[in-house]
Amino acid sequence: MAQNDFEKAQKLGEKAYKNALFKGQHPYLPVLDDIIDKDTIKGEVSLGLVDVPLDRVIGTSTAGRTQAFACNFMPLLDEKTEFGSKWAKLCEAHIEEGIHDPVKVYEYLNYFYVIEGNKRVSVLKYFGADSIPAFVTRKIPKYTDDKEIHVYYEFMDFNKSTGVNYIWLSEEGAYNELIDIVSRSKKNKHKNDDNITTAVGTVSDSMDGSGTAFRSQAAKVWSDDTLLEFRSAYYRFSKVYKEEGGDKLENITTGDAFLVMLKLTDFDTICELDNSEMHNMVDSVFQEFLLANGKEAPEISLDPPEQKRSIISHILPQYSASKPLKIGFIFDREPVQSSWLYAHELGRNYIKENFGDKVNTLKITTATNEQETMDAISDLVNSQGTEVIFTTTSKMIDASVKSAIKYPNVKILNCSLNTSHRYIRTYYARLYESKFLAGMVAGSLTETNKIGYIENYPIVGVMANINAFALGAKLVNPKAKVMLKWASAKEYQSREEIYNIYRAEGVDYVSDQDMITPNKASRNFGMYKLTDDEPINMTMTVYDWGVLYDKILNIILNGNWNSTDTDQDNKALNYWWGMSAGVVDIIISDKVPVDTRRLVNIFRQMIIDDKYSPFIGEIVDQNGEIISKEGELLPTDDIITMDWLVDNVDGYIPSMDELKEKARPIVEIKGVKKMPNEDTNDSGRGI
Repeated sequence: MAQNDFEKAQKLGEKAYKNALFKGQHPYLPVLDDIIDKDTIKGEVSLGLVDVPLDRVIGTSTAGRTQAFACNFMPLLDEKTEFGSKWAKLCEAHIEEGIHDPVKVYEYLNYFYVIEGNKRVSVLKYFGADSIPAFVTRKIPKYTDDKEIHVYYEFMDFNKSTGVNYIWLSEEGAYNELIDIVSRSKKNKHKNDDNITTAVGTVSDSMDGSGTAFRSQAAKVWSDDTLLEFRSAYYRFSKVYKEEGGDKLENITTGDAFLVMLKLTDFDTICELDNSEMHNMVDSVFQEFLLANGKEAPEISLDPPEQKRSIISHILPQYSASKPLKIGFIFDREPVQSSWLYAHELGRNYIKENFGDKVNTLKITTATNEQETMDAISDLVNSQGTEVIFTTTSKMIDASVKSAIKYPNVKILNCSLNTSHRYIRTYYARLYESKFLAGMVAGSLTETNKIGYIENYPIVGVMANINAFALGAKLVNPKAKVMLKWASAKEYQSREEIYNIYRAEGVDYVSDQDMITPNKASRNFGMYKLTDDEPINMTMTVYDWGVLYDKILNIILNGNWNSTDTDQDNKALNYWWGMSAGVVDIIISDKVPVDTRRLVNIFRQMIIDDKYSPFIGEIVDQNGEIISKEGELLPTDDIITMDWLVDNVDGYIPSMDELKEKARPIVEIKGVKKMPNEDTNDSGRGI
């Protein structure tokens, strides 16, 4: 029996050996001594006896035994050798009573290299065991700017506070996300909170009883029962994920995929899934795993597709007064309380008038958090039969994705930008085109060369608006400076305080919120001249969400929803339409000189005709770094993901700690990719 197993294991080893050679890879076990040297190691720490995940055991400590095994730890030597005999005896022992003697390993970057016990590891890997007991010595690398080192240091903190060593995440910040999701679960909250703290301690030298690694008793973030639930859920997920082909994805770890599913559902739900339900769940969200594996930017639709009635439209439902298309709009409060939401409410009214009795629009104005948003979507779908749903703020994105997975036949769209989710579509307006034109007006009118710009949140898309405005001002007035202030920053109590600062600094024109808030009407909107009395409005950016909603609904009604999709099934689709689509425009006051209006209108038409872009030519950031050269056009993805400010902006991108509490939820979801560290004075490109 054991000899047969050895022969099978040897064949697996030979296959792995040949495949590695074919791919030009090293066919034997990697050797830790060949990977590191003393100059790269900060020190060592003994972790004691640890239950080590076998899929993280990848090599040996020294070169002595490496060629006895293929790169998958299966044997290569002949069965008649002493090696083969010992392997077979270990195989028999495992079948009869199991292998319990610990091996000795080094851990480096959360991979394990065997010092003693290679054959035990080989036998257990052959039988598909999850883990093996081991005495572990951790080799700690010196801290560098390398991303892998950053992630590993985050893993060590995670390991110290949870004791979990079997999950590997590849992105910075992911371990904190994982801790937060599980910590907020009902299963964790219902445990004995006296046994849980969030203090930071040191690695313990004793087992914590959870069957994983160790955690400091002073650093617990999860209860012992939660740890057991987590381990069970993760290993059940891992098995199903592998069966579904997830292990063939090269750019996403099993841990990454598990975190994706946690964010799309929740920890409590996953813990309750049986094997069949786990298969269904993994299958339903597999597109998200493919998207994460690709690590590609979403597909951006810059202009509406040509409207042609598809053949499919003849078999689609024909909507009428007796059977209207039901369209839901979800707001987090009454639209009159927000200029942003009011613009979307005008858009809802536009399609009511434009489509008449073919559509029935419904709205919910009480979705203040994720659960309320999901409840609102469920009510629209189950009680009202709604087929298309627009969620109008980016903070609703998570609820939108979870609901889209739950209701795959409902078309759910979220108003946000650069969202990498395959199950919904997102929509946004290229506001920066209008901001560029407003900047031209401000740059031509300013007498002090100091122009104010008030923004709310440092989120995706906003930097493009600020920079486009500044570039427009610079185009007509090279001396113009844009004085950037954040209304959501802790340092300002109110917008009025910012206005007073501007007056003291000599700012004469200000770009403020884009339109009025109905129940808080004032003249402080658009771009205006700042005076001691009422501001004098000069330009106003117009969001015509009604035009955007109209075009999206026509895509659906004409049967083109799928044909206008991306070329690849694993890419997300974002509608980002601008002046050429009629979604964005600018109103210029008669108070602006005729020649200035004429010049701005020339540039407006060139932008509409795609003959000019605000982000063409040489662009320099605050640090003097050349972002694009003369004659170059900044790529769309770079415009969306801007995390820097141009050289004529006097201001900074605030860190999370510098924002008011109420601003943080939306910034956590859609904040720019990089933000200045609160410990630096860098006010230019994020670090």
